[in-house]
This record gives sequence, C-alpha cells and structure tokens, in this order.
Amino acid sequence: MSEDKVVFYSLNQKFVDSDDDLPEQAQQVMYYSLAIGHHVGVIDCLKTLMECPTEKYQRWIAHLPEGGKARSKMEGLMKFGEITIDVSHVQLLAQAWDAVKDGLNEEQARWTTILMQSLHDIEREPAIYLMVRRRN
Repeated sequence: MSEDKVVFYSLNQKFVDSDDDLPEQAQQVMYYSLAIGHHVGVIDCLKTLMECPTEKYQRWIAHLPEGGKARSKMEGLMKFGEITIDVSHVQLLAQAWDAVKDGLNEEQARWTTILMQSLHDIEREPAIYLMVRRRN
C-alpha cells in the first residue's frame, strides 16, 4: 500500500491539442484567449515539484497563523483533495511563509524554500501555477 502524500506540481509547458498548423494571426488570437482565461484546446503539462507525506504536510502548514488566509488556503488541500496556487496567491503565501520560516525544522525549511522559489517564478511569469494534490 502506498503512503498518503501531498504532491506539488508546477506548470511546465502548454501546448495546443491540434493536428492543424495554425496561421500566425490565428495563433495570436489563441494566445490572447489564453491570456484572458479561455480554454481553446490547450493542454497544461505539469511536472512534479516536490512531495511530502500528508502527516508532515499538516505539521508544516500548522506553522502558519491559525485562522489566517494563508493557512486556510493550504488547509484547502485536506478538505478538497487539491488546491491551485496562482498569481493571486503569491503575496499572501510569500508573506506568511516568510514570517514563520525561523520556526521550521530542516525538512520544512527545504519545502518552504522550494515553494518560495515557485512563488517567485509565478510572480515573474503569471501564466505559471502550482497544482497541489493529495495522493494515496
């Protein structure tokens, strides 16, 4: 039986599910559609960023202030089985994790460093996002 774990995935690339070559003008329309949030046959390719046992994930996020928005966001994984972290969460999560980083053990600090780097990447390129899923 496999261990119950949390897996963080990062958007690696996007590609269009199409057998046809699109003219340049049509590609621009498609990219604009993506930019405003429309799905036009685009497939997101996710890569595994990090994994941690669910029990350790719960202890890690317990360092965030109880009742705070950052903790609520991270606890959503336990309630819904997955969460998405995108550009709208960057400031909230970066500030919250930065505030608690001194109280973390070595393993938690490593996870926080990976998450903070990913938040920085999302800030630089808003099309990037993280998908966090619970696996068992």
